[in-house]
Amino acid sequence: MNQRTMIAAATSLMSLALLSSPAFAQTAAKEKCFGIAKAGQNDCASVNGAHSCAGQAKVDNDKGEWKYVATGTCKQMGGLSLDQVKMDKMDKMDKMDKMDKKS
Repeated sequence: MNQRTMIAAATSLMSLALLSSPAFAQTAAKEKCFGIAKAGQNDCASVNGAHSCAGQAKVDNDKGEWKYVATGTCKQMGGLSLDQVKMDKMDKMDKMDKMDKKS
């Protein structure tokens, strides 16, 4: 075997090994990030039950819509965790209750 053939075979084997390794196959941890999805680009159901499928967000950056992002990047993108969305919703409900009691 000449040197070119050996190099080509070695390169092919290395490429195949890299492609089949778990490290290459998007093993980065993901998290749901709320409030960053553009209209029609959400990953799945809305948190408020408005729909149950991906790609059905009606407006940009709705806090009820989410996308998967690499773990640790959501806050940098201006997004919220599920817990933050729930707390925000509870705060709004508390404010509405207080307003109802005043009237």
